[in-house]
Amino acid sequence: MTTVEHIIELRKRLMIIVVFFVIAVIISFFLAGPLIQFLQVSEEARDISLNAFKITDPFKILISVMMVLAIVMTSPIILYQVWAFISPGLYQKERTATLSYIPFIFLLFIAGVSFSYYVVFPFVIHFMADLATDLNIVQTIGINEYFEFLFQLTIPFGFVFQMPVVLLFLTRLGILTPMMLTKYRKYIYLVLVVVADILTPPDIMSHVLVTLPLLLLFEFSIVIAKIGYRKYIKAEALQQIEEAKRQNESLPPQ
Repeated sequence: MTTVEHIIELRKRLMIIVVFFVIAVIISFFLAGPLIQFLQVSEEARDISLNAFKITDPFKILISVMMVLAIVMTSPIILYQVWAFISPGLYQKERTATLSYIPFIFLLFIAGVSFSYYVVFPFVIHFMADLATDLNIVQTIGINEYFEFLFQLTIPFGFVFQMPVVLLFLTRLGILTPMMLTKYRKYIYLVLVVVADILTPPDIMSHVLVTLPLLLLFEFSIVIAKIGYRKYIKAEALQQIEEAKRQNESLPPQ
């Protein structure tokens, strides 16, 4: 394809994403209200008085939740369009393999957000409430700040949980190998500890609650990478055999 054809193809993919995103926003308009009410009566927020300090705070929360819902609902479409744009440059086996990643990326994102919401978020809320009580501080929490904190704590975990798919993808391309991951394991552990420190409040229990799952996720990723690397070696061997056959067929008869 020429540069112009690439641009036309990219515009086509972006238009499809925009159409589905608009549809998702419309659907989110009807889902955002019930979801906001559910989050306010959940166990973590039941005993908290959420206040609107600005007249526009309720509208801002509604729009924020709508955008998050729309992005989550559209993410499989976005991933597929990205795959469709780059797939002509891949071999048939690579196209099949990378297409199969899309459902796992979405499921791992949901798993990461769920883990943060049901495990990390309640612990942080209770820890902060107990700390305020010990310091004799009356917490007056704005609903805008509450939802911002909720999104900042849960959404990043959805991306962190993509680690197995990312490492599998890089392994299938031959960029990484399981041996490299094992060799630099201690340095990766250090990076994961730093990431956990960034994602959690400054207390040891929250840090442990996040660090241990990340380390286990990395070890699981190594196992998945080994499977992907074996498939990569097999695909490379088959490709070399096919190239050798084509070269032999192109040679003139003796």
